[in-house]
Amino acid sequence: MKVMSATEASRSFAAVLDDAERGETTVVTRGGRQIAIIRPAPTAPGRMVKAMLARHTTTVDPDFAEDVRMGRESVEDTPRATWPDA
Repeated sequence: MKVMSATEASRSFAAVLDDAERGETTVVTRGGRQIAIIRPAPTAPGRMVKAMLARHTTTVDPDFAEDVRMGRESVEDTPRATWPDA
Protein backbone atom coordinates (compact mmCIF):
# COMPACT_ATOMS: atom_id res chain seq x y z
CA MET A 1 0.00 0.00 0.00
CA LYS A 2 1.35 3.41 -1.01
CA VAL A 3 1.01 6.53 1.11
CA MET A 4 1.28 9.94 -0.51
CA SER A 5 0.34 13.52 0.19
CA ALA A 6 -2.66 15.12 -1.50
CA THR A 7 -0.24 17.29 -3.48
CA GLU A 8 1.66 14.24 -4.73
CA ALA A 9 -1.59 12.44 -5.56
CA SER A 10 -2.85 15.48 -7.44
CA ARG A 11 0.34 15.78 -9.49
CA SER A 12 0.39 12.09 -10.40
CA PHE A 13 -3.32 11.23 -10.39
CA ALA A 14 -3.16 9.25 -13.65
CA ALA A 15 -0.39 7.08 -12.16
CA VAL A 16 -2.44 6.58 -8.96
CA LEU A 17 -5.37 5.38 -11.09
CA ASP A 18 -3.04 3.10 -13.06
CA ASP A 19 -1.86 1.60 -9.76
CA ALA A 20 -5.47 1.04 -8.66
CA GLU A 21 -6.19 -0.65 -11.97
CA ARG A 22 -3.31 -3.03 -11.23
CA GLY A 23 -4.74 -3.79 -7.78
CA GLU A 24 -2.74 -1.42 -5.61
CA THR A 25 -4.22 0.76 -2.85
CA THR A 26 -3.01 4.32 -2.22
CA VAL A 27 -3.63 6.24 1.01
CA VAL A 28 -3.77 10.01 0.50
CA THR A 29 -2.78 12.27 3.38
CA ARG A 30 -3.05 15.97 4.11
CA GLY A 31 -1.11 17.48 6.99
CA GLY A 32 -0.13 13.98 8.07
CA ARG A 33 -3.76 12.85 8.38
CA GLN A 34 -5.33 10.19 6.20
CA ILE A 35 -8.04 11.82 4.06
CA ALA A 36 -8.72 9.30 1.30
CA ILE A 37 -8.08 5.78 0.13
CA ILE A 38 -7.92 5.05 -3.57
CA ARG A 39 -8.28 1.36 -4.28
CA PRO A 40 -9.45 -0.94 -7.06
CA ALA A 41 -13.20 -0.88 -7.63
CA PRO A 42 -15.01 -4.04 -6.55
CA THR A 43 -16.23 -6.29 -9.32
CA ALA A 44 -18.91 -8.94 -9.47
CA PRO A 45 -18.73 -11.44 -12.31
CA GLY A 46 -21.99 -11.94 -14.17
CA ARG A 47 -22.29 -15.53 -13.03
CA MET A 48 -22.22 -14.43 -9.38
CA VAL A 49 -25.00 -11.89 -9.99
CA LYS A 50 -27.04 -14.48 -11.86
CA ALA A 51 -26.61 -16.98 -9.02
CA MET A 52 -27.68 -14.39 -6.44
CA LEU A 53 -30.80 -13.55 -8.43
CA ALA A 54 -31.63 -17.26 -8.77
CA ARG A 55 -31.52 -17.66 -4.97
CA HIS A 56 -34.13 -14.93 -4.47
CA THR A 57 -37.24 -16.26 -6.13
CA THR A 58 -39.86 -14.85 -3.79
CA THR A 59 -43.29 -14.03 -5.16
CA VAL A 60 -44.08 -10.40 -5.87
CA ASP A 61 -46.51 -8.81 -3.44
CA PRO A 62 -49.91 -8.85 -5.25
CA ASP A 63 -50.69 -5.30 -4.12
CA PHE A 64 -47.40 -4.08 -5.54
CA ALA A 65 -48.00 -5.94 -8.81
CA GLU A 66 -51.43 -4.27 -9.05
CA ASP A 67 -49.89 -0.84 -8.39
CA VAL A 68 -47.40 -1.40 -11.19
CA ARG A 69 -50.18 -2.52 -13.56
CA MET A 70 -52.28 0.54 -12.76
CA GLY A 71 -49.26 2.80 -13.20
CA ARG A 72 -48.55 1.33 -16.61
CA GLU A 73 -52.15 1.80 -17.68
CA SER A 74 -52.14 5.45 -16.59
CA VAL A 75 -49.27 6.36 -18.91
CA GLU A 76 -50.26 7.81 -22.27
CA ASP A 77 -49.00 5.73 -25.17
CA THR A 78 -49.19 8.56 -27.70
CA PRO A 79 -46.47 11.17 -27.57
CA ARG A 80 -47.66 14.78 -27.36
CA ALA A 81 -46.92 17.03 -30.32
CA THR A 82 -46.38 20.04 -28.03
CA TRP A 83 -45.73 20.68 -24.38
CA PRO A 84 -48.89 21.35 -22.36
CA ASP A 85 -49.49 24.96 -21.30
CA ALA A 86 -48.50 25.62 -17.73
